[in-house]
Amino acid sequence: MALVPFADIDALPPKAKDYWDKLTAKLNIFRMLANADTMMEPALRFGGAILSKQQLGADLRELVILLVAELEGGEYEWNQHVPIGLRCGNTQAQIDALAARRFDDPAFNAREKALVAFAKEVIEDVRASEESLAEAQKHFSPKEIVEIILTCGFYMTMARLTETTRTDIDPPAGGRIVESLNRQG
Repeated sequence: MALVPFADIDALPPKAKDYWDKLTAKLNIFRMLANADTMMEPALRFGGAILSKQQLGADLRELVILLVAELEGGEYEWNQHVPIGLRCGNTQAQIDALAARRFDDPAFNAREKALVAFAKEVIEDVRASEESLAEAQKHFSPKEIVEIILTCGFYMTMARLTETTRTDIDPPAGGRIVESLNRQG
């Protein structure tokens, strides 16, 4: 049970209520975020851009999101993104390796290992090492490097939101959201 009450959707200011009404899925994470009604739309637009407008491949994006969820203890995000990852091309072996923190597992190719090592340092150390960045740059463009960093930061924020407020975990619905965003894109 959430430690912070969910927003009263009917009491939201009109602009926030209109945005809420247009959401594809009315997830608890969004209901919690709606407590900060002036920040809900920008936050969800940013999250939507991460899920639908990056150059970084969807399978790689999901590895980053799942890595954040594992390292940050983001149970809500893990629950939502495992099915998305599988739909985007991640294997169960990769997901199991992340869950076991086997980041050099043979389930990952060289590109994926560079991604995971780089993202892990961004998450845990704030400043990734020059070695990790150099290895990532062998596989990713400058745009993708920045996308990886922004994805780490956004999902670290969402993990902190859901874990601190003890947001009730919804059944996975993320695939519906990603499909909706891709249709809009």
